[in-house]
Amino acid sequence: MSTAAEKTAAQKTAAQKTALELGEYTAASPSSYHAAAEAARRLQAAGFELLDEAQAWNLAPGGRYVLVRDGAVTAFALPADVSAGDLRYRVFGAHTDSPGFKLKPGSAHTAAGFTQVGVEVYGGVLLNSWLDRELCFAGRLALRDGTTVLARTPGIARIPQLAIHLDRQVNDGLRLDRQQHTVPVIGLEVCGGDVIELLAESAGVSADRVVGHDVITAPVQEAALFGAAQELLACSRMDNLSSTFAGLRAMEELDANNLTAVSVFISNDHEEVGSETRTGASGPMLADILERISISVGADREEHLRAVAGSICVSADAGHAVHPNYPERHDPQVRPTLGDGLLLKLNAVQRYATDAAGTAEWARLCNAAGAQFQPFVSNNAQPCGSTIGPLTATRLGMTVIDAGIPLLSMHSAREMAAVSDIEALVRLAHAHLG
Repeated sequence: MSTAAEKTAAQKTAAQKTALELGEYTAASPSSYHAAAEAARRLQAAGFELLDEAQAWNLAPGGRYVLVRDGAVTAFALPADVSAGDLRYRVFGAHTDSPGFKLKPGSAHTAAGFTQVGVEVYGGVLLNSWLDRELCFAGRLALRDGTTVLARTPGIARIPQLAIHLDRQVNDGLRLDRQQHTVPVIGLEVCGGDVIELLAESAGVSADRVVGHDVITAPVQEAALFGAAQELLACSRMDNLSSTFAGLRAMEELDANNLTAVSVFISNDHEEVGSETRTGASGPMLADILERISISVGADREEHLRAVAGSICVSADAGHAVHPNYPERHDPQVRPTLGDGLLLKLNAVQRYATDAAGTAEWARLCNAAGAQFQPFVSNNAQPCGSTIGPLTATRLGMTVIDAGIPLLSMHSAREMAAVSDIEALVRLAHAHLG
């Protein structure tokens, strides 16, 4: 019989493997477009059928389906005995995008012997964390024939910081001008270099076919375990690929034979810039998909509205743990920490959608998943951000729970989390989706 210590060691090893698998997913997903495509690839390998939104859907009881809209992905599974009169949805929502820098058009230029390219800040970037890191460019290219292709370069770019010898007061406060000081270097002037040519080459197309692009920067450093017991993970884009990964894993391992509701996983794009796009949570994507599912199983408008009203969504997005060096920035009594369980996000002015009924459902889910949870509220003098949760609740009217793993260094080029929390979110997604 194994000892308690051996069981703990085995569990830790499993959690570390899960965390490193998240790292592999982020490495394959340097842009939202890659994140959506990689999720769809994995789900198709697990037996999901790829749908085209522009074509008629013929959905079957017990069927599993996936679709991609630009940088967003949705997958769903129908119960084997699905019926219009007893229809319900269990939704697990996340987002694919992360803060970074977006490539500007026609931006290549030279300065002081270097080749540089212009970029535009995307989302709430923690600017100083992006200095002195090797960056790739990744995203999609639009071609003259109207098609799009995914592309990514190796780590060709870097935003170099000014040496301390030239700014003796830098440690008293670093101030970065977003236009002047965040321009990446991609090489020496004598060597030339063109980002679009390199992107086109990676996609196997000629550069003269490219007429448009949605391309963002991403750090190329691999995810890594660290800490005295290797209990922590350092990784880019855990806000919010940690949640996308959890939903993906749950859907891959779903047993449609045991479902009592339609299981839906959606990871929207553009959350970091407001969600008001055709692939964002304020757009029609989720509402349209749920309605098409209802229609496919013979539900009328009344039955569809009843189904949505009786459904529930977990809006999974990373949140803040208490920072040991800045404890005053957090609520003095509510002190979530890494490794002590998933966050349940609460906010009086509804920047998070969780209410008392949602809290009760969350407690039930965590119990079913064998996962701990801890509440998160903001310091009243430090307003919080928001998620897809309130937008989903507003648009669809279903109960929404805001939750996620706790992080330090959120919106840094390299964030950190506890491996146990990552695995707990995967178990929670399993419990919610079936």
